[in-house]
Amino acid sequence: MAAIHHYDVRAHWHKAGDATVNPMNHRLEFDSRPSIEASGAPQFKGDAGKVNPEELFVAALVSCQMLSYLALAARAGVDVLAYEDTGQGTMTIADKRMRITAVRLRPRITIAPGSDEAKARSLVETAHEACFVANSVSCAVEVEPEVVVG
Repeated sequence: MAAIHHYDVRAHWHKAGDATVNPMNHRLEFDSRPSIEASGAPQFKGDAGKVNPEELFVAALVSCQMLSYLALAARAGVDVLAYEDTGQGTMTIADKRMRITAVRLRPRITIAPGSDEAKARSLVETAHEACFVANSVSCAVEVEPEVVVG
């Protein structure tokens, strides 16, 4: 039998009578954790000072790739000292539909001297294949790693 997990997020929006308040601003809440103030992307008249759905989409891929990699590296005995990633999503508007068509992840992984650099590099693709968020989206997700010995 397949394992099933549920993840609940609540969105709260209220009409603001004040014309200075951005009508796209809202709050995202997660059970027993801090909420996130969000808005639309600035390109769509959202508040640039708040996160937007497009950034959250890319952030989910960045985070899942990183967590998958760190788990696999730990199991493989690769001593990771640091993991930093810069993710970029590309939105395309075609046929009156907007969609994220590609996401590029650029992790920079620093491993301890004596760790297997080839193994560290090969785990990037294995982590990508294990990333459930990447497995759930229809856009292309490219991972361009840099592995350095620190």
